[in-house]
Amino acid sequence: MTYTAQELPKAGDTVLVGMSGGVDSTLTALMLKEKGCRVIGVTMSLWDGTVIEKNKNSNKEKMKEACYGPGEEENIEECERFCREHGIEYHVVDVKAEYKAKVLEYFKAEYRSGRTPNPCIMCNRNIKFGAMLEAVEKLGIKYDYFCTGHYAKIVRPDSGIFGTEERPYMISGATDVTKDQTYFLYRIPSEILAKVRFPLAEVKKSEVFELAHRAKLEAANREESQDFVGEEYRDALFADRESIPGDIIDLDGHVLGRHKGIEHYTIGQRRGLGVACAYPVYVHSIDPVNNLVVLAKNEDLDSSALVADDFVWPAGIEPGEEFEALVKIRLASRPVPCRVSPYVPDEDDGTEYKGKPWLIKFETPQRAVAPGQSAVLYLDGVIVGGGIISKGVK
Repeated sequence: MTYTAQELPKAGDTVLVGMSGGVDSTLTALMLKEKGCRVIGVTMSLWDGTVIEKNKNSNKEKMKEACYGPGEEENIEECERFCREHGIEYHVVDVKAEYKAKVLEYFKAEYRSGRTPNPCIMCNRNIKFGAMLEAVEKLGIKYDYFCTGHYAKIVRPDSGIFGTEERPYMISGATDVTKDQTYFLYRIPSEILAKVRFPLAEVKKSEVFELAHRAKLEAANREESQDFVGEEYRDALFADRESIPGDIIDLDGHVLGRHKGIEHYTIGQRRGLGVACAYPVYVHSIDPVNNLVVLAKNEDLDSSALVADDFVWPAGIEPGEEFEALVKIRLASRPVPCRVSPYVPDEDDGTEYKGKPWLIKFETPQRAVAPGQSAVLYLDGVIVGGGIISKGVK
């Protein structure tokens, strides 16, 4: 299938730009301003300070730059300064309550149920492209396009998808494949994507820094932000409830040690297990019902397929039959060939599915399939759907 990239904002358009204080979003705002657009900057306020207060060992000065953290006030000040210097209207919208309910609580609940969540995916869907835009609408702000500094591209198919005549707005990869962020964006509905544009789609990260330094942007000297919260105070997120220790076992049920609570472990993990074995071991699976962490050799972590549910399809158009695609099962993994087909659970399945489940069978076995992560499907470099991994299949 072929696709057409959607045109970027032009001179005279009113463009809302989501700003974090980082180099990508700051340069995006500058590029659009210099193009002759009327630019309106907006930053979402997420941080309420409670996590750092609970973490007695935290040191604000040593915290790494992150989208959620104590550096938010400084980030907003930098955004305000930039917008003032360049004659850009600027707003800060408070979405702390929505972020806590739809990202932080989701993050904790998933880990406590033995799954590995991806909070950035839920933040993009529910907060950055959800609650923040709703807050802007309540302020009475009108705009033609919403732009961010993500490395991705908005396209439309030249013919209908999945046997229909529908040509929804979809997400394609950017020129700089090393900075591809499409995996984080797959849950954003097509109707929202209609007004979304990514001006950095054709720009490489190295060029972004070059342009930012040339423009003498303050953001060009900042360290790259990491996703979500830093490990140095992540444990504080779980301080609202006491962790429940349990056994660490091998595949045969032999007890190898004790874990400090299943929320501190994820599939494929090797470090910090606190057990001594004659061979390297990794987290193979997590049993929340019996409060167990199961370890195994690396070769035992392979899966031939996975089952995923809670799917998002372009414009809600679900495939009518099985199809071949590429699938990405975590941000750091490469897309691999697969066959996607409806999954019909048997009577002994025992899994409660959210929506219709699908079976994704890999062309070659994949390592450490983690329930809670996302399986994102691509055809010709464009996202054609994605869901949440329920389980791996041996």
